[in-house]
Amino acid sequence: QEQLVESGGALVQPGGSLTLSCATTGSTLGSYAIAWYRQAPGKEREEVACVSAAGRLKSYRDSVKGRFSISRDDAKNTVSLQMTNLLPEDAAVYNCKQTSGDSYLGGRYSCYGPIDDYWGQGTQVLVSS
Repeated sequence: QEQLVESGGALVQPGGSLTLSCATTGSTLGSYAIAWYRQAPGKEREEVACVSAAGRLKSYRDSVKGRFSISRDDAKNTVSLQMTNLLPEDAAVYNCKQTSGDSYLGGRYSCYGPIDDYWGQGTQVLVSS
């Protein structure tokens, strides 16, 4: 699969907004569901949001629902994560990654884990006043 490169991280104040971008180094995002993950110092990496290959199905972890929005533009080969009302606990290194699969069961969309365990440097989000 193509490698993905993240950008857009910055220092923002609590309550602020930020948009992260994920771009492929190749020619296409491929037919993968793409997820954003984050890892804060001393914590496990966690999935933040996921979007299906067609872009119509999305999932979010509970703590970001209503604040974050994931989208993909296959014409531009990018996946974006719009983040609003940022909280100090949102501070982390964010990575995007193809997932190993996804499912839609009982009205609920979810993504499986990352397709591999290779992680780029990601993009850092700091939330502080």
